[in-house]
Amino acid sequence: MSANLRETLHQLADQLPESATWKDVLYEAYVHQEIEAGLEEARRGEFASDDEVKAAFAKWGVQIEVEMD
Repeated sequence: MSANLRETLHQLADQLPESATWKDVLYEAYVHQEIEAGLEEARRGEFASDDEVKAAFAKWGVQIEVEMD
């Protein structure tokens, strides 16, 4: 286990309330993992196009307008 992971786990433990359950721990770890994965994708330049974003929102009936510079 890397030192960075151990440090992150300690920070997570410090931030959780005293009443936290294992389910809370697993959820927070999952959210952290997903955020890190998204940030890594962004660093690689893997972004959705405007049309892909519009299509995703349209699935839920939300219409968005994209302003072009």
